[in-house]
Order: sequence, then C-alpha cells, then structure tokens
Amino acid sequence: MTDRNLSPFEYFQNLASSHKPRHTFTGKTSQDVARWKKTLLPKVLATLGHRPPKVPMRPKLLAQWQENGLVKQRWVIDVQPKLSATLLVFRPNDLAKGERRPAILCCHGHGQFGKDSVMGLRTDSARTAEIDNFNYDYGLQMAHAGFVTYALDWLGFGERHNLAKPSFKDVSGQRDPCNIHYLCASLLGSTVLAMNCHDASCATDFVTAMPFVDSKRLGVMGLSYGGTMTTWMMLTDSRFIAADVICYAGPFSEIAYRTHNVCGSQITPGLFELCDVSDLQGLIAPKPLLVELGVHDNCFLIDHALNQNYHHVQRIYRAAGATDKLQLDLFANEHRWGGNKSVDFFSHAFSGQ
Repeated sequence: MTDRNLSPFEYFQNLASSHKPRHTFTGKTSQDVARWKKTLLPKVLATLGHRPPKVPMRPKLLAQWQENGLVKQRWVIDVQPKLSATLLVFRPNDLAKGERRPAILCCHGHGQFGKDSVMGLRTDSARTAEIDNFNYDYGLQMAHAGFVTYALDWLGFGERHNLAKPSFKDVSGQRDPCNIHYLCASLLGSTVLAMNCHDASCATDFVTAMPFVDSKRLGVMGLSYGGTMTTWMMLTDSRFIAADVICYAGPFSEIAYRTHNVCGSQITPGLFELCDVSDLQGLIAPKPLLVELGVHDNCFLIDHALNQNYHHVQRIYRAAGATDKLQLDLFANEHRWGGNKSVDFFSHAFSGQ
C-alpha cells in the first residue's frame, strides 16, 4: 500500500484550496472596478459557449384565472429550435387602465416542481410541503405585494423534466439531469447556463411586451440554484436593474470541491480559473443587489457565505462607490427565502426609474 495520494477527490480539493483565480478583484477605486469589469465580464460570458438562436415564440395562452386578488396566466412559448417552455405570469387585478407595473423574474432552484412551487401552486401535498419547507413561493408573495411576477422551468425541472426516460437511471437510482444536460450541451459547444439564460431572456421578451408591464423596471430573484440564475441573468441581460440573490454564496473551493454542492446547470468551463462566485456577484455592481443568507443554511455554510463571499462583494461595491446599493439580509433560519427585505428592496430600486 502506497502512502501517495490516489484519490481524485483529494487531488481536486488540494488544487482548489490553493487556486487563485486570475481576475479576483483586488482594486480600491471606482476606476479599478470599471477596468476590472471591462476585462473580466467578456471572459466570463465567453465561458457560456454557444447561445441558441431566437425563434418566433408563437405564444399560446393555456389558462387564465383570478384568485385571491391576482390575475394568473399560464402560457407556452417557443424558446429554441424544437424546444418550448411554459411560464406563469401573475399580476394584481386592481391595475388601473393603462397602468404598467415593475416585473420580477422569479427563478426556481432545485426541486421537483420547478416554477410551480415558486409561484405558489399548492395543487397537491408534495408541492405544498416544498413551498412550506423553503418559504418558496416568492413569485406569489411578490405579486401580492404589487409586482408583476413570472417564472419558467429550467432545463430538467418541472414540465421540462424527462421523468420517464430510462437512460437517466443508474445503479444508484436517478441520475442528475443537470449533469446529463451539461454533457449534451458541452458536446455542442454550449452550456446549460447559456441555454437557460437564453430561455429566460425569451420569456422576458414576451412578458415585457404585455401592456401592464413596465419594461424599464425589471428585477430578478431566486433561491439556491435560483440564486445562480439570478446572478447570471444580471450579467447576461442588461434589462434587469436589481437582483435578490437568496442562499447562493460561497467560494468554489468549498461549494464545488469540498461539499460538491454544484451541478452541470451551475457551472461553465474555465470559470474558476477566471474568478470566484463573489466576483460574479460583484460584477453586478453598481446595480442594486440584495444578498440573503441563512445563518443555519446547511447547503451554503454561513462561514463561507458571509466571510468569503459577501464581504468580498461588499469590497467591490465599496470600491464602486455603491455601498448604498448593496443590502444584506442575514436571517436566523435554514436554506430558504428570508423574505424580510425583498419588497422594500425592489420598491426602492424601482422608484428611481
């Protein structure tokens, strides 16, 4: 028996623990931030790979109903060649004639039901349990607060999950569709993140054309993987002016290499060589950003999320002269939506538009 390391996991952990991304922010001034963003952002976007072409959406309204003071719609649109998505769009039913409201893209995280739980569709006990466990229905709650909200399923979730595909099985049970999709996309020079960002932008094209939406006041929010998507939507679609990233924070050395709390839907080739999660979120500066962290989060541990992620984002916002645009909701709970500051945060962010 040799005393040399034979474990790939230990090998990668050792690599990650000593790795220093090439473009981690180290500046102190707004000029430093501007130069850093000009260098890093194009490189980050290039890691997404090929983005799909847009196609005629051919929208079809599948259902519309009124419930508890909201008008709720379910649509299907085409987003890529040979691929469609369903989306839910909620709005208050007391809008005045011609009134336009701010809209928030509500990104779901990992979970069996995709957009349904985020939009508060308690159609069975399993959906209800998921909503209650994670305080997950921010799409519904933000609509009740007066915003237009919308959500779609990411690849491999909700109505876009191949539940019946035997090829997704292995000896341990269900293989992770995120990883299967990543392999398939990478063979074509793309990534799942590129495809999901594209689909969300298509959904945003559709929603902003609705007569009750103010296209100048768009926000995005999401829990966990929804926080990943929130971060990337701010980087890939300039129409979004404010973000609420919920329980998605921590260095790649921990969340990817030690706790393995990532999947094929959350990464791009060469990303960690360029920067860390905190740099990605720092690229949002100087736009308004709310970061929500659960003190007892067992997915993104608070020591890493706060000290190694949020504090670095804070340094970037300070250097950008935008400390007033960054907020923290550090709440005493687990991996879930805190929901303490979101309404006030978006109301204030949209008030200047």
